[in-house]
Amino acid sequence: MIRRVSKNISGNRGIWCRYEMKYLISESKASAIAQFIKPHTRPDRHCQSNGCYPIVSLYLDSDDLMLCRESLTGKKNRFKLRIRSYTDEPNYPRFFEIKRRANTVIIKSRAKVIHSDVAPLISGMIPSSRSNGSEGKALEQFQLYHRSIGGMPIVRIQYLRQAFECIADRRARVTFDRNLRYNMTSAPDVSFNGHGWQELLLNKVILEIKFTDYYPTWIEQIIRHFDLQRKSISKYGISVMHGCQSGFNAYKL
Repeated sequence: MIRRVSKNISGNRGIWCRYEMKYLISESKASAIAQFIKPHTRPDRHCQSNGCYPIVSLYLDSDDLMLCRESLTGKKNRFKLRIRSYTDEPNYPRFFEIKRRANTVIIKSRAKVIHSDVAPLISGMIPSSRSNGSEGKALEQFQLYHRSIGGMPIVRIQYLRQAFECIADRRARVTFDRNLRYNMTSAPDVSFNGHGWQELLLNKVILEIKFTDYYPTWIEQIIRHFDLQRKSISKYGISVMHGCQSGFNAYKL
């Protein structure tokens, strides 16, 4: 039985606490599942006219890739540091995120910043504009984690997300991530542009089921009906591993 998530954590505006289940599936199975869940879901409110939205994230790590190693080896209590964006439009905010795993629970904190503050924040400088309240605390915590590992930019990762939210409970979501690409970099750049992007998981889709508390019955039906086999999939981990094996940087895992 899945235990209940603490309400006082998930109720904090800057912090989300949830469970995640991931699966690597074929495009045909992804299409079938999308049809199967239609009676129970609606497109995520952030989706564009094509039913999807793009995501790009810059991941930070120590010089010996400590966070990547912990992810690949499945350490139960670990975290990732990333800066996320959904567009290259300079007037759109960027998001500094800590994604922590405490055994089976995912705890994510997020702080919104302006585009021009990304590089100064990564270098440890004080931003020209500060977030307030819970977002301000999340940004302070991000900087604390960042300093503790001597963080630096490692890789950019982008993909296209098709997302659905449960009609009865918006905290339950089903997402399909496609066209995964990565770019090894040491620049404090969070954008979709540039050269050197490498494709990963061709003709495969990453299915993620996310929920708080207990998941709805129809999600259990998806897993059983499509014989889904849960898999540990770290976009950051497999991107760095592929980059190291392909000789795109000097890191060795």
